[in-house]
Amino acid sequence: MAEEDYGCFVDWTQMGDLANSSGPSKLDVKDPVELKKLARQGHWAKNHKLRAQVYQQLIKAIPCRTVTPDAEVYRDLMGDSTGKKASSVIPLPDFVDGSAVPHYCLKADAVTTVHRVISCLAGQFPDISHCPALPAMTALLLHFSADEAQCFENISRLLACNEPGRRLVDQTFLAYESSCMTFGDLANKYCPAAHKLIVATAQDVVEVYSGWQRWVLGDLPFSHVARVLDVFLVEGYKVLYRVALALLKFYRKQKAGAGAGAQPSEGQKQDSAEVKAEIQAFVKAIGSSITPDKLLEKAFSIRLFSRKEITLLQLANEKSLQQKGITVKQKRRNVQLALNPDTFSSEVVSAKEMRDIWSWIPERFALCEPQLLFTTSTHGCSLNRFYAHVEGYEPTLLLIRTCEADVCGAFLSTDWEERKRGGNKLSFFGTGECFVFRLKPEMERYEWVVIRHPELASSIKAQSSEDPAEDEAPTDGQSSDDNSLPVERPAADPSNRLSPFLSARHFHLNSRNTSMFMAGNVDSIIVGGGEGNALYIDGELNHGRTARCTTFDNPPLCSTESFQVALLEVWGFQDAMASDR
Repeated sequence: MAEEDYGCFVDWTQMGDLANSSGPSKLDVKDPVELKKLARQGHWAKNHKLRAQVYQQLIKAIPCRTVTPDAEVYRDLMGDSTGKKASSVIPLPDFVDGSAVPHYCLKADAVTTVHRVISCLAGQFPDISHCPALPAMTALLLHFSADEAQCFENISRLLACNEPGRRLVDQTFLAYESSCMTFGDLANKYCPAAHKLIVATAQDVVEVYSGWQRWVLGDLPFSHVARVLDVFLVEGYKVLYRVALALLKFYRKQKAGAGAGAQPSEGQKQDSAEVKAEIQAFVKAIGSSITPDKLLEKAFSIRLFSRKEITLLQLANEKSLQQKGITVKQKRRNVQLALNPDTFSSEVVSAKEMRDIWSWIPERFALCEPQLLFTTSTHGCSLNRFYAHVEGYEPTLLLIRTCEADVCGAFLSTDWEERKRGGNKLSFFGTGECFVFRLKPEMERYEWVVIRHPELASSIKAQSSEDPAEDEAPTDGQSSDDNSLPVERPAADPSNRLSPFLSARHFHLNSRNTSMFMAGNVDSIIVGGGEGNALYIDGELNHGRTARCTTFDNPPLCSTESFQVALLEVWGFQDAMASDR
């Protein structure tokens, strides 16, 4: 039967097989690597008492602020409530943003206990302004607490964690919103098929992804979310991203199996709230088809970058929100309004095609409106005029229509003015957020090869011992698509760069060819390098070439490798939020 020490809040009649403890009854492991392995394997998942004891051990090891409220503080403030029933339910604070307390196989009156604990937390942590995950996290830990004071102390330690670089619970709207943007970026990169489905079916992709945390902490059945918590307390916040991405993959697979593969037309897209509700319903019912172990297996099969790289992306998204003045909750702007078909006008792509491209760009630019910077139909076929119109803008979008009616282009992360750092030498610059694509004859995007093959790089500090001579380009008139073109070394202070995530300087690459993103001089512009160029455009913006390149591992982007440019456009990203003010 259930252990009394850690089961006083549990309704054991709802626990199924978990009500019968089995497996090991103690854990003596201290080594972090071994602990991580055991957590993923579910070593303590079948023994409720052992699981509770492991949780206490892991939470007590979290480095916290000097003054962190503990169980005694709770008892002093709330009294000894052991065995007592609360006379009334205390309302949840506004900062949970309407999130209800999941029942998680708790007794009916335990939900009232969760309200009491959160009310006390709100008084002890006045800096919390937005924390939708708190009801779910509190309900989970109450499951494995001897009394509510112990639950209070455990949650307090999660909230008060002060270990540098360690993230456990979002406590501000800025942190929460940037996490939603980061999840969108990760879904775009690591779940392309699922992301494509969301783009095709939902009116506002950003709104759909805003519910990602709730999928994990709120919608998952107890048996699944408890396994997530096993690993989360060992490995941290990144686990939540992994599990949410796995849920998105399973959702896409279920939709495909149900015959929902056909993409709706622009006017047939569902309301974003309906898509969110569909995903939530799928997650809530996931226990009928996917076991907790299968969910974690899928989550850890996704080859994400390191916690450091995801932290860089999170910081970039936070900086973008701060620059837009979005630091507190406000009415969410529909991302589709950034591309109004009534006002958008391009001679290369339609509004729908531009929206498809918009779905590929990093989330921090999702609310930006396209701004036409340069077009050969107006500004003429001059590379000097090209540079004059696009310098000072970061990022930019290059669109090309050939005389054979092929349409291709590139998302370019860095200001073209960076080319001047190499003087007259042709040298590469940019970051791993660059990508190339083609729309006709068929639509396809090709990202930095390291995204699809992380084994090509390891995340380490940039080396400073390179020979400066290596940065110089050849001067003997050899072909501009030669493999030996140099890679531009980043500025000493990268803090103002808009694309820190996937920047080549964060990686040890096995070849310079894998980080040749963009280059330009008075004679040409180039995108992608190594064994060829994804795009090469001559100084008259008249003729071009396309070939497979190492950086993006792309096939030729046009039906012929050499082509004549019919029209070339460059688009910038105008802050739609600023234009509203």
